[in-house]
Order: sequence, then C-alpha cells, then structure tokens
Amino acid sequence: MQLSDVDLYNAENWVEGVPHEAFRLLREQAPVFWQEVPEADGKGFYAITKYEDLVAISKDPSTYSSWRGSTMIRDLPKEDLENTRTIMLNMDPPQHSKYRKLVSQGFTPRMTAALEPKIRKTTAEILDRVTPLGQCDFVRDIAAELPLIVIAELVGVPLEDRHKVFEWSNKLIGFDDPEFGNTEEVGKLAAAEIWMYANQLAEQRRKDPRDDLVSVLMMGEVDGEKLSEVDFDSFFLLLAVAGNETTRNLISGGMRALLEHPAEWKRLKDDPSLLNPAVEEMLRWVSPVNHFRRTVTRDTELRGQKLREGDKVVIWYPSANRDEDVFPNPMHFDVGRTPNNHVAFGIGEHFCLGANLARLEIRAIFDEVIRRMPDLEFAGPVRRLRSNFINGIKEMPVRFTPSPAVAA
Repeated sequence: MQLSDVDLYNAENWVEGVPHEAFRLLREQAPVFWQEVPEADGKGFYAITKYEDLVAISKDPSTYSSWRGSTMIRDLPKEDLENTRTIMLNMDPPQHSKYRKLVSQGFTPRMTAALEPKIRKTTAEILDRVTPLGQCDFVRDIAAELPLIVIAELVGVPLEDRHKVFEWSNKLIGFDDPEFGNTEEVGKLAAAEIWMYANQLAEQRRKDPRDDLVSVLMMGEVDGEKLSEVDFDSFFLLLAVAGNETTRNLISGGMRALLEHPAEWKRLKDDPSLLNPAVEEMLRWVSPVNHFRRTVTRDTELRGQKLREGDKVVIWYPSANRDEDVFPNPMHFDVGRTPNNHVAFGIGEHFCLGANLARLEIRAIFDEVIRRMPDLEFAGPVRRLRSNFINGIKEMPVRFTPSPAVAA
C-alpha cells in the first residue's frame, strides 16, 4: 500500500474491518495526512493518527474546536450545524463545562455503584433467555440487550420501549449502511422521533419526578436557568444513542477478538482474575468510535504541517490505540496487557462520562459468558456495519452447549 491508496473517508473501505494497514502507513510516513473528500461533502481534512497528537488536540479545545464545525467530518448546512451545536458533544468550554457538570450528576460513582446489582441480575436474565437454545445472534440477543436495559433504567425509559431506542440508534448511527435504508431524511426523522419521545418523558417527570437522569435534568439549571426544550432533547438524544451503541459494539467486538484469538480466550477462561485488564484490552483493540473532527480556530503548526484557521483535523482512535510508540507489540491482542493507556473513551474535555458504567456492563457480560458459555464459538459469518464513524458489528451468529436458566 502507498499513501496515494489511502482513503479513510470512503465507508466502503471499512466494511471488511478497520484499515489498520493504512493507519500503520500514515503513522510511519504521514502522521498529519491530507485526505480529500467528495466535493458534495465539503472540503478535505487532515487525518491525525499518532497517539501523542490525538491527546494534544483533545486537550486544547481553544485551538481545536468541537463547536465551530461540529464533530462530524462532513460540512453541515448552517441550520443543521446550529442544531448539532445543542448536543454536548459539539460544545467547547465554558459552555461544555457547564452542561457536563449538570449531566455528570447522573454518572457519579455512587449512582454507578448503585446500578451494579441491577446490572448483574439483568445480565443473568439475558443469558437465561439464550443459554437453553445453544445458539443466538450475539449482537442482538446479548450485546445489545444489557446497554439498552441499563440506559432505559438510567434515563427512565419504560423497559418495553427499549427497542425503540435500539431502532432509532441504528438509523442515526448507520447512515452509511444501505441495509438500514438510510438517507439524510431517515436520520432526521429518527432524531425527530427521539425528541418527541423525550418531550413526552419530560412532561411526565415534571409532574412526577423520579430517581432517574431525566428527573435530574428537568430539575437542573445552567447559569441559573432551567434547560430549554431543545437543550433537554439534545441531552436525551446523546444519552440514548451514545449510552447503548458504543457499549453494544465494544461487547460484540470484544467477543469477536477473543474468539479470533483462541489462546487468549482460553487464558481468560483459565484465569478470570484477568477480566479487568482484558476489558481494557478489548477497549484498545476495538475502539468503538473511530473518529471525531475538530476545527482549527487559529493558525498553528503540527509536526511541521502548517494548519490554517478553519481547517478540519480528524483524530482517529483506532490508530492511536495501535501506536507503536505507546503500545509494545500493538497488533497483538493480550488480555493481560498492562499498562494500557488506551484512548477508547477519549481524553480531555470530552472524556466519556459513562466510562465507568460501560466498564461495569462489559465486566458483567463477560463474567457471565465465561462461566456459562465457555465453549462459545462462531456459527456463521460476522457482518460489520458499513461506517467509518462507528466500529460496529451488525450480526455475529454463535453456538454453545445448551444449559438451563439459572437466574430465576
């Protein structure tokens, strides 16, 4: 492969897997690489592939803005850009800091710890539904279920409505995958449906506050003012989608990594004390979010490359997480890897608020799978999401020796 062959923007190049060979080449020869995009999607961008640079950019929002052009690569029409700026992901300090402080009340260590018994019980119940069958789609039947139920519990969505969130998430995240029949209009309709649902939920909590995140947001204030309807809707969309999509794909991708590395899968089953480092290695290996964009706010320079105000830089997490300067033997999946300072949750201002909750969910799933499905194996081809944004798996058939339900 040569630099002229690299195209990180075309989603078709991600169908078979993350283009790690292209990333290795870029880290080695062009760590600040100019990538053209189709004219209809705006101007090109600088691809940032080294760990050190990703960290520096993430910690310097005054130079590299999330708000100015949003975190999406594609340049948005003015009206759409204004809408996306109401989502915390697309804010800069001090605005971002104020909103993050409010929503972080729902992700305190106390609230996360309080969820653990529920998460453990729910995980056992999920496996109870599939272990007697001897086969299932690991994505839909196991990996998707726990994050959906947990986020429903957290924000106060009735359990019977959780699959609405699943479908809306697929439509919003799978915008480059023809299987979801997605167009820009389909994505906008899914967002509108989420907002309508959020407004109904908000109205219920105004009348009847509960111990959930929606109630926290309805009672909270930013600069002495209650959240506007638009602010609340944007919070809800971010929590509903980010709170289930990324964890689902990490669990699916982590299971795939274990099955594709049978010696490491056996090592983990033989020594469950490795579960914590194994979870961190899954996070490094999978990197559920591939990229975010920043927009340069003032002329600057990076590795000798002059960057002008208004230029787009795109930071690539899977590449940073395989950087040879940071991770010894980075292309080896090692369930005992330590230290493991991956950036799968981001770093700096936008570090994932739900990181500890996600870790808890991932540990719960694999703790249960190791004990109850130790001979789990592939039962068909793995089908990936066509996307350069989310490292997702759509379907992963697996089989295992059937066993009776135990949670009841």
